[in-house]
Amino acid sequence: MKKSRLGVFAILVLTLAMIVGINFPKVYDNINLGLDLQGGFEIVYEVSPLDGQSEIPEMSAVAKAIQKRIDVLGVNEPEIIIEGDNRIRVQLAGVKDQDQARRVLTATANMTFRDSDDKLLMDATVIKEGGAALGYQDGLLVVSLKIADTDKFYEVTSDLAKRSDNTMIIWLDYDESVDSYKEQFEAYVKEGKPYSYISAASVNSGINGDAIISGNFTQAEAKELADLINSGSLPVKMTELYSNVVSAELGVDAFTKTVFAGSMGYLAVLIFMIAVYRLPGLISAIMLVLYLFAVLFIYNLMGGVFTLPGIAALVLGVGMTVDANVITFERIKDELYKGKSVRKAFDEGSKLAFGTIFDGQFTTFIAAVILYILGTGSVKGFATMLMITIVCTMVITVYVVKFLLGLIVSSGLVDNKKSWFAVSLKNIPDLSKGEEQKYFGPFNNIDFIGIFKKAIYVPIAIVAIALVFGLVNTFGGNGFLNLGIDFASGTKITVQADETLVAEEVKAKFAELGFETAQIQLSGDNNEMAAVSIKEAIDQERLYELKEDLYEYYGHEASDSVVTAVVGKELVRNAVYAMGIAWIAMLAYVTIRFKMDYAISCIVALIHDILIVMAIVGIFRIEVSSNLVAVILSIIGYSINDSIVMFDRIRELVNTREMGRNKEEFYRNIVNEACQQTSIRSFITTLTTLFPMLALIFFGSESLMAFNVSMTVGLIAGTYSSLFLAAGVWYLLRINHKDKPKKEKKKHTGKDEVEEWVVPGINS
Repeated sequence: MKKSRLGVFAILVLTLAMIVGINFPKVYDNINLGLDLQGGFEIVYEVSPLDGQSEIPEMSAVAKAIQKRIDVLGVNEPEIIIEGDNRIRVQLAGVKDQDQARRVLTATANMTFRDSDDKLLMDATVIKEGGAALGYQDGLLVVSLKIADTDKFYEVTSDLAKRSDNTMIIWLDYDESVDSYKEQFEAYVKEGKPYSYISAASVNSGINGDAIISGNFTQAEAKELADLINSGSLPVKMTELYSNVVSAELGVDAFTKTVFAGSMGYLAVLIFMIAVYRLPGLISAIMLVLYLFAVLFIYNLMGGVFTLPGIAALVLGVGMTVDANVITFERIKDELYKGKSVRKAFDEGSKLAFGTIFDGQFTTFIAAVILYILGTGSVKGFATMLMITIVCTMVITVYVVKFLLGLIVSSGLVDNKKSWFAVSLKNIPDLSKGEEQKYFGPFNNIDFIGIFKKAIYVPIAIVAIALVFGLVNTFGGNGFLNLGIDFASGTKITVQADETLVAEEVKAKFAELGFETAQIQLSGDNNEMAAVSIKEAIDQERLYELKEDLYEYYGHEASDSVVTAVVGKELVRNAVYAMGIAWIAMLAYVTIRFKMDYAISCIVALIHDILIVMAIVGIFRIEVSSNLVAVILSIIGYSINDSIVMFDRIRELVNTREMGRNKEEFYRNIVNEACQQTSIRSFITTLTTLFPMLALIFFGSESLMAFNVSMTVGLIAGTYSSLFLAAGVWYLLRINHKDKPKKEKKKHTGKDEVEEWVVPGINS
């Protein structure tokens, strides 16, 4: 029976290894990369009526019209998101010609037939739906039009043929305030200026049948014209509010670096777990590989698009799943140090750990859900990945690890091998000889309440320094924070060269082109890339010209990101709104699971964590972008995990101890003991989470540097606040809370008795 369990263990591990080994390459190859990893762009449009007066049509109809345009471009799996009553977000990955994509998306494609005096003769209703096609006439490319209303078309062309000026001009998106055939034709003849009409031809007789648009078309121009006509008229005006463009070359470079850094951090976690926890650590390492495979597989099934923040969330999830294992393994070690058998320690340790793991993971899940609901673009992708990692953590790390370790324990193989669980045999008491527990962890002699009274000055000092820096920068004209273009109107241009770039030379080049740069950040192995921030939302015509000039000078396509103040204000509002909802939701959950003083202490710790992150961001002038919103909201859920683990131990001790006469001493001992017992777990969890984050900082993409640094600061701040601040706040709340006096139960004597009133301070 015992050997059979070891056999089941071996078969399961081998089966899982085969499944992962065979399918992992397929899963990896099928990863759908986002625009920041394979190139492409994201644009937010404001939709308004063409005439400025009528109502906007149904946004779903506008989305369908845009979808037809995207089909023209041949983009796979585009994202079209309706935001509010007049906003639409378009995300296109893998687009090769971004200028063409912009042109095709924004063109209303309202085709009209006019005479030489610009008088409307017919509109696109005379053409059959999907009736435009490429053709040849006399060896030249033309666009043929199948006519739906042949009678009307014949009548109009017959009348036009009788005029002295029988020219029929075909326009696409005619603007009466700008367009004029005679003026454009004269400018073309005299000065060679381009004209905006599609075709101008003499009509000598009525046309009874199909029509032909001829001109000096290239193959691409003729196809684009036919596709636009077939896509139908877009009955709205679309004004670009925000855009984020990434060239494919920059995206591939970022992806390669991020994958390499993530792999390095992942390998470090596997080695660390085996070294620290031995047998349980080995099983944990095996399951971490399965965990990674499962997360990628599920994300692919969902059709998720991998972005850089999404990959960062995946790496961060490694730390979270390790945390669940650490809680369980430390609980098992605690029971072993009490002198219990391996089997009993495993059963009781696993049982005690589950509630703590669930509470910690669920609070993080709350933050991820809020992030998903209120986030957009890459922030939403980060939240999606975070939710998947939490589900996989609960299923794989909690249940599968417990099941596999349980097979080994129940087999009897480790009954006399407690050292396999990373415990010191000399510190395990012999209960048969009446020995008591003699080992309580490496932090047993630390007075955490004593540290709390001093530790509170550290964050105060950091925030004070940040305020000073902020005021100095404000008076210096640089702003209190280094707001990125996500939060203020502006444009970011990323250029790449074949040689090392110098910031002053890049600045001079942009000045030569007529643009004043606000900030230049160099990156790459040899500083061959430069992210240039311009505090101006450049219009599309000037942006096209700028990118063309940069391409001619540097030899590489530049990527751009443009945002208006409207979108920036919306991002700030949504961030504050999301944090408020997250705090309320977690406050309610912790209050239900624990008590109000626990919840208040958690919120104080969270406020500390956010203030520290923002302070460091301000001191070191880290750019505040939409990715920072993902950092803050994820820290809200992630850092509370430490606090919940510690509070779970405090609650356990409070419920199992009797309070003496000295209330302050009782709670002081409770807090110190709980922190002493859980601090090793907090240290290991933070360390394993920092492995991948530090790998991303030193080996990852420069484009995620601000995100990675901010997240690292948040992790350290979260550990600090849970050990040295949250517990101290709870202690102060408890000792200053007036407990309701407990009424003693009296035995009923059958006689009416006068109950004594309890007066606090007199007879209590």
